Amino acid sequence: MTTKTQMQPLTGKALLQKLKEIPQLSRSAKARECGYVSLVKNGNARVNISAFLNAILEARGVSLDSESEKDGRGREATYRVSIHKNGTIVIGASYTEKMGLKVGDEFEIKLGYKHIHLVQVGEDDKKG
Repeated sequence: MTTKTQMQPLTGKALLQKLKEIPQLSRSAKARECGYVSLVKNGNARVNISAFLNAILEARGVSLDSESEKDGRGREATYRVSIHKNGTIVIGASYTEKMGLKVGDEFEIKLGYKHIHLVQVGEDDKKG
């Protein structure tokens, strides 16, 4: 019985170069050749097409994930809020952190037709 060592998946320029060398292969075969395979419980190999395609996009400079927008709790800011039962709108910590706001920062509320503008009151405005 021969065992095949699992190779580290190719990334970046190495991945793109390998794809140029094997244009005739199917998507699945290309993923295999580039190391995007894992062994499942029963010992069979599973081709990781999703990881393979994401690696190609990343190698070409296209990122579908934005790490800077994640709040560390597994959720991402959506820039969308809804009115609560008591009539309030809550702006989450992920937004205020992204803007660098601190406790005590003040805003002026300006109402328009179907929109609300929050304008931060600057230090000059606070002094009078």
